[in-house]
This record gives sequence, C-alpha cells and structure tokens, in this order.
Amino acid sequence: MNALITASELVSDLAGPHPPVLLDVRWQLTVAKAAGEPPFDGRAEYAAGHIPGAVFVDLDRELASAPGAHGRHPLPDLAEFGAVMRRAGVSSGRRVVVYDGGQGWAAARAWWLLRWTGHPDVRVLDGGLPAWEGALSVEEPTPEEGDFRPEAGAEGLLDAAAAAALARSGVLLDARAAERYRGDVEPIDRVGGHIPGAVSAPTNENVGADGRFLPAEELRARFNALGAYDGAKVGVYCGSGVSAAHEVLALAVAGIPAALYVGSWSEWSSDPARPVAVGPDPQ
Repeated sequence: MNALITASELVSDLAGPHPPVLLDVRWQLTVAKAAGEPPFDGRAEYAAGHIPGAVFVDLDRELASAPGAHGRHPLPDLAEFGAVMRRAGVSSGRRVVVYDGGQGWAAARAWWLLRWTGHPDVRVLDGGLPAWEGALSVEEPTPEEGDFRPEAGAEGLLDAAAAAALARSGVLLDARAAERYRGDVEPIDRVGGHIPGAVSAPTNENVGADGRFLPAEELRARFNALGAYDGAKVGVYCGSGVSAAHEVLALAVAGIPAALYVGSWSEWSSDPARPVAVGPDPQ
C-alpha cells in the first residue's frame, strides 16, 4: 500500500462514493521566540482555512502525552488517542488521509501512530497543504463517530535500551540536522551529540525543494548507502519522535520497514548515565 497520496488523487477520492477521513495536523517545533512574537498556533491556522471536511488534531495534546522522563512527545494514552480519533470520524474500515502545513513531520507522526495501533489504510498528503490547489474552508465539520479502537503494535517501537542495541546490531538512523548529530549545537536538549553507533540521516534530505518526497528509487538508494536495506533491522530517532516519524515514512516509501524510538534524543540525553557520542563518526 502506498503511504502517500497526491493532491490530485485526494481531490478524486473526496469526490468519490467513499471519501476518506481527513485530518489536519498543522504543527511546528516549539523553540525560543523573539520578544513579542506569538508561538505557532495550529488550531488558529486551521480555523483560518483548511481542506474542506478536515478535522483538526493537536499533535502536542492528542498525538503525545505530557513531556517528562520519556521525552518531549511520549506516546499518548491509547484510550485517549482512540477517543480523539473516533471523534474525528476514524473507523477501521475507512481510509484516513493526514496533512500538515507542508513540512510533513506532524502528518507523519499521525500516520505512524495510526498504523502502529492497527489502522489498515492511512496516507499522508505529499507536500501537505501547499500542494492543495482547491478551495479552503473555514467551516468546522462534525463527523459521525468512528469505531477505531487502537491497539499497541507488537513491532515497530523502540525504547532506549532497544535503540542502543540496534545501533550495535543493525542500523539506527538519526533524523536530526547534522550539526545536532555532531553535537556542534543543541538548542533544546540537555547535551548535544548522538547515540553511539547511530548514523546521521537528516530528514530534510528525504524531500525535494517543493517539500514532496523524493521518488522511491532515490530514497531507496539514499538509505541503502547508509546501510539500511529491506531485510535489515532499521530504527530511527530524532529529537522527540516527530521528524523521525517522517523518516520512517520515507523508509516505507522506499520499501524498507523501520521502527521508531519515540523518546528519541529528548529522552536519551536526559539521563546523564547514558553514553553520548560527538562528531561525525557514529562511535
């Protein structure tokens, strides 16, 4: 199953007899703002205009639990996540399409959560809202209650210990910017650097200048060059399990299954007892 959908395909599907549930997950990484600059407000962006029929989902509050010992975006409580999805109209037998403001990270986080908890058909709008050429709506829909009941997947999720082991026995990709991987800068977490053995694989190299994913064969070549092949044990982490979901999605497009370390660097680096590597070398 293709994990992506183009804007033209979405137009056709929305006009068809069985339109997908449409989720708007606009979000931006929270960093220090200049004095007087308001923080990004995804719900306000949604209210100002969204693809007709889309329901807003809040990444920080509904696709993650409160920040803490397990990182900035730990897994949400699955019962609460299920209730949010059902209110949005999500059912197991109905396709879901997710989009965000174009970066793709937030949409990928929703895609990964739904897939990991058992939804059989979820796609991400390639290029996000900027790829949409149709009219926007300011009307907030009230969808019929869905029936989706999330169940934790048996595979596809890493904790800190499993991520460390995978860095030694398989391929652990670090989806953050290269300078954060090297430890040159660290604007958010306690310390810079990377999990020993992890390979630098910045998420922004998965897409072209238009924000859309590179063709599958180009992504496959990229990941193969990093040691990630179909059949290899592959995992991904980032700062807090959001941009890494985008890399898991890119790997899926390339035909390479991968697991996600949700706690990521925000969890790993919070414990001074965990080892930290710096510089361009994985070790």
